[in-house]
Amino acid sequence: MKRIVIVLLCALIAGGMFLSCQKKDAAGGDNSLQSILSKKKLIMGLDDSFPPMGFRNERNEIVGYDVDLAKEVAKRMGIELVLQPIDWAAKEQELNTGEIDCIWNGFTITEERKKNLLFTPPYLRNAQVIVVKNNSPVRTMQDLAGKRAGTQAGSASIDAIDDAPEFKASLREIIQYRDFLTALMDLDVGGVDAVVIDLVVANDNINRSGKDFRILDDRLDEEEFGIGFRMRDKSLCDRVWEILLAMAKDGTIAKIANQWMGADISIVGK
Repeated sequence: MKRIVIVLLCALIAGGMFLSCQKKDAAGGDNSLQSILSKKKLIMGLDDSFPPMGFRNERNEIVGYDVDLAKEVAKRMGIELVLQPIDWAAKEQELNTGEIDCIWNGFTITEERKKNLLFTPPYLRNAQVIVVKNNSPVRTMQDLAGKRAGTQAGSASIDAIDDAPEFKASLREIIQYRDFLTALMDLDVGGVDAVVIDLVVANDNINRSGKDFRILDDRLDEEEFGIGFRMRDKSLCDRVWEILLAMAKDGTIAKIANQWMGADISIVGK
């Protein structure tokens, strides 16, 4: 009798351990897409001062190319898009602590970032360029030797400067601002001699502001934008990309690109 009781207890313990493992496996699985569909909202982390990708208009509304893409993706998923401005220098922390569901705002894909984040395939090509005032004597990167350059903290521009050690060493000072718009304002008043910045932002600022700036022919880095997710959130990442491919096929992305960029410069599905 005692032996039977012991066998039954062992069976119950083993069964409990099996059920516990099943629950653990289920909890450890990828339910990222289902979680978004269940809560019916996607929280998009972005820099709200990064035109034309995402920025505030004259009515203080957050608008832009990436914003319109994300709104359409959310609409096709049947969920609400929540725009969450974040400190760009702390973007990965915001994502990993669950404050946001993705980073989508001119987010450059780099090998270093791919170690900690899951990216969609690239949806737009970009470059890191140098902007100076039109009356500046600076014509090349070499002409900035001994001068002050500004850029945005936590941006791909910092990586581009680090990847050009001779250029970096030649500068008298590198000033990091909270955002590119502040850096460009300081350039306008003579606080810095140049700004290292994303090409799409530079073009947009020059076209919309009418400021007397020009872009040097030199390029620091060619790069591509992607949407960043937590490493474990593959089902959500895959679904967003699947919808973007459908949007490219039916012409929706081309329409959004023409509105914000003046041309269809998207590389989704191409």
